[in-house]
Amino acid sequence: MELSCKSEYAILALLEMATHYENGEPMQIRQIATQQNIPDRYLEQLLATLRRGGIVKSQRGSKGGYLLAREPRKISILEILECLEGLDVQTGEQNTNLSSLDHTVVLEIWQEARQAANSVLHNYSLQDLCEKRDSRKQLDIMYYI
Repeated sequence: MELSCKSEYAILALLEMATHYENGEPMQIRQIATQQNIPDRYLEQLLATLRRGGIVKSQRGSKGGYLLAREPRKISILEILECLEGLDVQTGEQNTNLSSLDHTVVLEIWQEARQAANSVLHNYSLQDLCEKRDSRKQLDIMYYI
């Protein structure tokens, strides 16, 4: 299992938005893109998908932009990935070289791995990522002093 570029960019953008959540002001695409080094046009598409998924909301006007739709601690990483990648990862077409028992065993293990990954991703929120980042920043600062 790999994190797609699309999901990585979206999580980075949402992490940036979570950092500024408390001030309640929307962030413009250009601002997020610059901070996280994400192409503007691509970020625009990602935020549109996240808006349709109810993870972010947009605000029009001269001071408009994007905001998280809910508190960072109420948005799980799993929810973000499901919004971007879809609900189910396809296993591909059935391999005719496998007997039906072998195929069943492989699918069962794959399902177990997905459930374990989903459990971990469900337990982490955007707030958790912010806290981990801030904790690591503190360690870096302490190390250099």
